[in-house]
Amino acid sequence: MITTENILAKAKKTIESESQSIAKLIDFIDNTFVEAVQCIYNSKGRLVVTGIGKSAIIAQKMVASFNSTGTPSLFLHASEAIHGDLGMLQKDDVVICISKSGNSPEIKALVPLLTRFGNKLIGMTGNITSFLAKGSNYVLNTTVDAEACPLNLAPTNSTTAQLVMGDAMVVCLMEMRDFKAEDFAVYHPGGALGKKLLLRVKDMLEHTLKPEVSPDTPVKKAIFEISEKRLGVTAVVENNKVIGIITDGDIRRMLNDRDTIADLTAKDIMTKSPKTIQSTAMVVDAFNIMEDFSITQLIVVDNGEYKGVLHLHDILKEGIV
Repeated sequence: MITTENILAKAKKTIESESQSIAKLIDFIDNTFVEAVQCIYNSKGRLVVTGIGKSAIIAQKMVASFNSTGTPSLFLHASEAIHGDLGMLQKDDVVICISKSGNSPEIKALVPLLTRFGNKLIGMTGNITSFLAKGSNYVLNTTVDAEACPLNLAPTNSTTAQLVMGDAMVVCLMEMRDFKAEDFAVYHPGGALGKKLLLRVKDMLEHTLKPEVSPDTPVKKAIFEISEKRLGVTAVVENNKVIGIITDGDIRRMLNDRDTIADLTAKDIMTKSPKTIQSTAMVVDAFNIMEDFSITQLIVVDNGEYKGVLHLHDILKEGIV
């Protein structure tokens, strides 16, 4: 009988089973793991990851992770390899072959071919006495006691163990390469992540208007400048140096306090010492300043020279936050 309680219990049991399998991997991390990682790090070629069935899917994920963190990698499907795709393998490449049993027909056919030209082979398997294990230079043990599948057939715990072992290698190689956020951004230039790590203030000024008035500009003209440039602000500039800022808020407060503005100039209502940022700064840092001071614009200044205005709305349009 299918009940809510049964579904919840089975889901929790599956998660518990897989988490236990992952925890046991700690005991399999030894000097062989270190040597395998060092082999990849020292290689002059690429990393080729292969497998079949569900292991092939794990291999594809591993390749994606390696590529995005500075280890050039290729996916090679085990069954396609013996029908021509083995040609992608070059002499300096290191190979990771993933297989739970290590004894499938495709793996038995592939292993000798992977090593015939002297390529180093890292076998990731749940059977350390298998054909794959015996034919590998390094063996990464991903043995699990059982699958979470009630029939003990569908790959669940075993593929999770493979995935986690791969992640462990990815992280170790990142550390060895001193891989930083800036490096990560180079491989992820698109989307919010890339923009957050790469986009600088100067990149957003190219298409932005540059509102400015002099200190003696009548307030009425200052209002026109704010309206025309549509940034809700204008800088007050003297000798190309920013001496103040007038915002929509300043205009509203002025109109509340005075019956006439005919005799007022920009310097009479401006806010002195506005918050500024350099054009070389990261846009995400500009956003943090706006958030900290509850403002929506920043004056961009380089070496005291006025460069323009960065508005919060422009940052939001980029999807950075």
